[in-house]
This record gives sequence, structure tokens and C-alpha cells, in this order.
Amino acid sequence: MNSKDLIKQAEKALTKEFEYIEETRDYNQEKVLNAFIDNKVAPEHFYTVSGYGHDDLGREVLDKVFADVFKAEKAIVRIHFASGTHTLACCLFGNLRPGDKLVSVAGAPYDTMQEVIGTAGDDITKEDSLIAHGVEYEEVPLKNDDIDFENLEKMINKSVKMVLIQRSKGYSTRKSLSIETIEKICKIVKSKNPECICFVDNCYGEFVESKEPIEVGADLIAGSLIKNPGGGIVEAGGYIAGKAKFVDKAANRLTAPGIGSEGGAMFNQHRLIFQGLFMAPSVVSEALKGAVLAAKIFQEIGYDSTPKYWEKRTDIIQNIIFKAPEPLEQFCRMIQSLSPVNGYVTPIPEYIPGYEDQVIMAGGTFIEGSTIELSADGPMRAPYVAYMQGGLNYAHVKIALKRFLDKVI
Repeated sequence: MNSKDLIKQAEKALTKEFEYIEETRDYNQEKVLNAFIDNKVAPEHFYTVSGYGHDDLGREVLDKVFADVFKAEKAIVRIHFASGTHTLACCLFGNLRPGDKLVSVAGAPYDTMQEVIGTAGDDITKEDSLIAHGVEYEEVPLKNDDIDFENLEKMINKSVKMVLIQRSKGYSTRKSLSIETIEKICKIVKSKNPECICFVDNCYGEFVESKEPIEVGADLIAGSLIKNPGGGIVEAGGYIAGKAKFVDKAANRLTAPGIGSEGGAMFNQHRLIFQGLFMAPSVVSEALKGAVLAAKIFQEIGYDSTPKYWEKRTDIIQNIIFKAPEPLEQFCRMIQSLSPVNGYVTPIPEYIPGYEDQVIMAGGTFIEGSTIELSADGPMRAPYVAYMQGGLNYAHVKIALKRFLDKVI
């Protein structure tokens, strides 16, 4: 069977999965639309101010729209967040003090977060970490690549100030955390310590399901605008949403106490962020359909890939386990060669700030580092997994899969 027929056959078998994705898209699109209407978004909210950024009506309404979409008391949406890691770091440093304890509930977090916490990195990085600032840190080890709920319940007590719940798998082979799993974690934590802050790293998960973490008990969430909620057009930034007091403390870390969320010129980015958020549910659904098709194709040709095509999704990432460095590099180079930007470039493994191992990254994207656009990357360590994600449109993912099949069939 040739690649074109194999893809057609796979698509016919995925009717139920695609229908579910489209139903979720429609629900989330209406939720976003209602937030725009309820907050009376208008052309004057696309204008910006300069200097200190005081009295910025567009920024104020943008924060309210995000708060409504994520069912939060308050949100702060800023281009000043350099990355998702920076956004998360503001939440952690803003809400944790010397002597407080942070617990990661899903084992070790993503590589760059380990440097923020202080369990990895060079001497200078560790001097600036949470641990160096007197924050205590523990992890709940995974059990069979899943959350160890029994151990979690034992580790949470009155001394724990915050739990870190990383929704996406990061550079690991565990399952990403569904909304149902996040709800179960929050209930266990709150039953042991009602004052503990349940903080969710929501990167890669926005609009994949019909609920967001705050709706099931999380106190604080954060993510990057060059992932799901930016709809593929936002140029930079991040968002934080949740209970007002925790958002305010994170905002003080981004700017300064006394300024918080009231300052920061947005440099004419309002319209892009509004429009990106409006596009996000549809763009995420396109990426999800591409990931599900990829899962089906990889299974058909005998590759070890997760999640399986029939499994419920909670983020946009598809793992392909190669078990050797050469096929991982070849796959990433194939993705790069089919990118609309820098398609002629050959990615090679290299050391990147925030990572202990060399990483190969394929992402010929319009926005540098945008992972809502079709991309693939992975650390050069066993079991040599390619983390494929994104796709501004389903057709692009399908074209990439066809070219891949042409090479392996």
C-alpha cells in the first residue's frame, strides 16, 4: 500500500476521534467568543500606550478576557514573559518564601524547570535557584510511569506551601495529566492541606479538553503564548491566571512590588494576542487531529508511539520512541525539511540553555520556538524520543506524514 492510500485508510478509521476533537473545539470556541462579547472587546482595545504603560485599557480588558476563558479570579497576560519557563518562574518566586516547601507531584519536572528549582544547572544557575533562596523541595516519584497517589497523600502535610503539577509529559515517557487526574491531585492535596497552592504548568494543554485546571480545583495556572493560547500568531509572552492574590504575587515578581500588573507597555501587541486567543481553539484542534493521525500511522507501520490514537488527549504532543540517536535525528531533519521557514536548514544536536543533554530541535516556524506550529524535538539520551507537536493546519501535518511514509515504506 502506498503512502497516500495508507493515510486515506487511517483517516476513515479515525471518524470517531476527529468528531470528538471537533466537538471540543466548538465548545471552547464558544467559550472564548463569549468572553470577548461579555468584556465588550472593541477596536480601541487594540491600541497601546508607551513608557510606563499606565492606564492601558486594552491590557486591562485582555487580562479580563483571559480570566473569563480560564474561569479565574484574575489573569495577567504580558509579552514581557520571555518564555513559558520565565512565566512559571514568576509564579514560583512570587509565591514561595524561604522555609516554604514545594512538592512536584509527577516526579522531576521539565529540564528547564529543574534549573529554576535548583536540582540541575551550573554553579551560577544554582546560586539563583529556589533552593538557593531557602525553598525546600521534594518530588513524588512516579509509579509505573504514572502518578503515585498513595505516596502523594503521605507527602502532603501542613508544611507544604505549593504543589507543582506539570500537565504535559515534558521530556519523559509518562502520560500527560488529564483534567480528571489534575482534579484528583487537587482533591488529595486540599484534603491534607487546604491552604496549599495547587499550581499547574498548563503548557501544551490549553483548549485540548473542555475544562481547564482552575475549574477542577487548581489555584494558579500558567502557560506560554507561543504555544496553544497564542493561536500561532502571537509573537512572544505568557499568561498567568488563578486566584487574585497568587496572580498579584507573580505579577510583582515580573515587574516590582507596587507596580505588579499595573505597568508595562505592550508595544502594539494587543490585537495579535486578542486575535491569537480567538483562533486558538481551532488551531489546537488542527494540531490534535494531526497528532491523532500520526499516532494511527505510526502504529500501522510498527513504531512505538504514544499516546495511542484512541486514547483521550490532554496535550498536543505525540511521542515517537526510536531507541537510537540516528533515527531520532533523521526524523527531526525530515520535519525541518518540510517546514515553511528554514526548510533548507539541517538541524543538529547541540547544548541549549536550560538543558543538561544535547537537544535536537526541528522547527521551521514563523515564530521562533513556537510549538503550536509543526515541530519536533528531543534530548539526545535514551530512549531517544522525538516529541512531535503542533501544526497550524491539519494539511501540513498530513503532508509531513506522507513524506515520512514515502521514505520508510
